[in-house]
Amino acid sequence: MLFRKRWIALLATVLIGAGTAAGMGTFVQPAQAQTAEPAKDAAPAAVPGEPGKESVTNPYGPDALWKGGDFVSRGTLVILVIMSLGSWYVIFTKFFEQFKLLGQAGAARKSFWSSGTIADGIASLSNGSPFRYIAETGVASTTKHEGTLTDRIDLNTWILMSVQRAIENVQSRLQDGLAFLATVGSTAPFVGLFGTVWGIYHALTAIGIAGQASIDKVAGPVGEALIMTAFGLFVAVPAVLGYNFLVRRNKLAMESVRSFGADIHLALLGQDPKTAR
Repeated sequence: MLFRKRWIALLATVLIGAGTAAGMGTFVQPAQAQTAEPAKDAAPAAVPGEPGKESVTNPYGPDALWKGGDFVSRGTLVILVIMSLGSWYVIFTKFFEQFKLLGQAGAARKSFWSSGTIADGIASLSNGSPFRYIAETGVASTTKHEGTLTDRIDLNTWILMSVQRAIENVQSRLQDGLAFLATVGSTAPFVGLFGTVWGIYHALTAIGIAGQASIDKVAGPVGEALIMTAFGLFVAVPAVLGYNFLVRRNKLAMESVRSFGADIHLALLGQDPKTAR
């Protein structure tokens, strides 16, 4: 009897323990399901550079530089803008002038030398043409040679001097504006560098007064000041390229002008001055 009672007590203890474990399992499993459920629904963290990420507005740039700059910074920007506009104006106007002159050179070779006399050849040239100006100067020099002041100068030298002077005037006219391009190309980078130095000075001064030297306080204003240097290079590079391009085309145009002047000189010497007028 005693053995049976102990066996019954042991069996009851085992059953109670199993029921308790089963009961705990019924309560633990929903808790685990509840904790695991939100993990499935949680959205992945945003990665920089992905389409879904919000873009950060850049507080620095040319607009901020203009609004936050003092009169020196704004004056530097205005000077660079004037340099840029002036450079492009000179480049386009001189290119059109050279294109027009080269076209007049072709017309002079066709119409002038096919005329019967120098006077008819001059009449065939358009008004304002440098070739007509050279021819009229050469013809006018033959009339001035008749005075007493030029008696000791031979006609050849007198016509040559007059035609050469006219050619130099045409060359001087073609070179107008090139000095401006050379000045802009050589000084614009230094003007931009001055604006950068001035901007960095004020940025570092403001940082020193505020007592904050973190990367966002230093990199932003300094990077904004470097816009001046970039703008200076943006102004200088087209000016230098335009200057070299126009100088090269001026040489081609002057070759045609000098050739025409030499031919006029010989034609005036070989023809009676009275028929040339």
